[in-house]
Amino acid sequence: MILAPDTLPNDPELLKQMLVQMQSRVSLLQEENTLLRQRLFGRKSEQSVDPQSPQLAMFNEAESLAVEAPAEADEEVVAPEPAKKRGKRKPLPAELPRVEIIHELPEHELTCDCGCRKQAIGEETSEQLEIIPMQIRVIRHIRKVYACKGCEAAPVTADKPAQLIEKSLASPSVLAMLLTTKYADGLPLHRFEKVLTRHGVEIPRQTLARWVIQSAEHLQPLVNLLRDRLLASPVIHCDETRVQVLKEPDRDPGSQSWMWVQTGGPPDHPVILFDYTSSRAQEVPQRLLEGYRGYLMTDDYAGYNAIAAQEGVERQGCWAHARRKFIEAQKAQPKGKTGRADMALNLINKLYGIERDLKDADDAKRYEARQAQSQAILNQLKAWLDKTVGQVAPQSALGKAVSYLANNWSKLIRYIEAGNLPIDNNPAERAIRPFVIGRKNWLFSDTPKGAQASALIYSLIETAKANGQEPYAWLRQVLERLPQATTVEALEALLPWNCGTAINY
Repeated sequence: MILAPDTLPNDPELLKQMLVQMQSRVSLLQEENTLLRQRLFGRKSEQSVDPQSPQLAMFNEAESLAVEAPAEADEEVVAPEPAKKRGKRKPLPAELPRVEIIHELPEHELTCDCGCRKQAIGEETSEQLEIIPMQIRVIRHIRKVYACKGCEAAPVTADKPAQLIEKSLASPSVLAMLLTTKYADGLPLHRFEKVLTRHGVEIPRQTLARWVIQSAEHLQPLVNLLRDRLLASPVIHCDETRVQVLKEPDRDPGSQSWMWVQTGGPPDHPVILFDYTSSRAQEVPQRLLEGYRGYLMTDDYAGYNAIAAQEGVERQGCWAHARRKFIEAQKAQPKGKTGRADMALNLINKLYGIERDLKDADDAKRYEARQAQSQAILNQLKAWLDKTVGQVAPQSALGKAVSYLANNWSKLIRYIEAGNLPIDNNPAERAIRPFVIGRKNWLFSDTPKGAQASALIYSLIETAKANGQEPYAWLRQVLERLPQATTVEALEALLPWNCGTAINY
């Protein structure tokens, strides 16, 4: 903004204040421009990115990942760089079925030059991976009808096993494939419809959507059991992300709804639950975590304040969020110069270094190390924070990072209270990532009922994956056994840590 000379004040002090304000405003605009350019054109990861990574060479993936032997040089190289060693090939999984193909010498080569017949004295074995494309077949249920020739008793028809969706074309294998391709592989229903069409089977996506919702309704008891396990956890991680639902009653199609994720459970039996709501209000986590007592790890979103204020709930803060704020401030610094953001990051990275060293330690040793090592670094960081908080512009990137750290300090330092407490909320962010990736493919949900079904099935698939289960194999077995599971014990047997996946294809 350019001021006319006749509009400037005559008071030198007032003029000086205006100049300081304008300089501050210019600095903030320059900083915002730097950060905007970084977001648009810079790398997104907090970690250093390999320039040869698949993300940066997505369209050159095959070429960039193929290991080629170096060509022979025509002239002498004084100091050649050592060739990059290829990684050792991992053996194919032992549980995969094997088909043996025996290769023998042809008959005319079995006679030696000396006239004797050659004998097999050993063998060499190598393996190749084979993939059989999706096979589609029809299962015909033929129910025999019996009658007595000696009397007029009514005929009796043989029973067939109960089906998850009665009078439906969908077998458990079809439903398992449908749910896996959509929720584990991010394939929208219209693409799965095209896959079936290529195999000569025409099933409209409306029918596929109905199968998804019906499957979710039958799988609800398993999610109820998983929630019981989650609420018994000493620590629960929470996060939320946007989702768009087109046909929500009394709401505009462009309105934003929310998908919530909660992770917890015993270390050897992790639980990941998703829940859909049209609101982000604080009543939602209160309802989802009703009756919970323990530590709650979240970001600083105020919607968790009400549940955190309840008796027995101890709220933790996320150091990953605090660190990201200082990374933003670091990016806004003049190029090639260090500043206060680097000082804070140095101390925060030391905290993470201690956690990396303690990755395999038990809770008792981790607690001792945190008290002996992490506490001292936290004291240094707090002294730096107290000194810096009044010296930075609140609206600058550094000011926002410092304010975040100051406002959340009491929650951030709680992780050193015990050895089993996490330093950040990364488990919840990792858990919600498959949903975010899938959302890029299918973009939105059509109805609230569909969004609720998606939340339920994401819960089951992500919990199964976290417990080492292959989603399709586990879902297929669950869907086959679920119609006969009429007791709590039978349902418990279907949970990912209780249910095997040995299936004959």
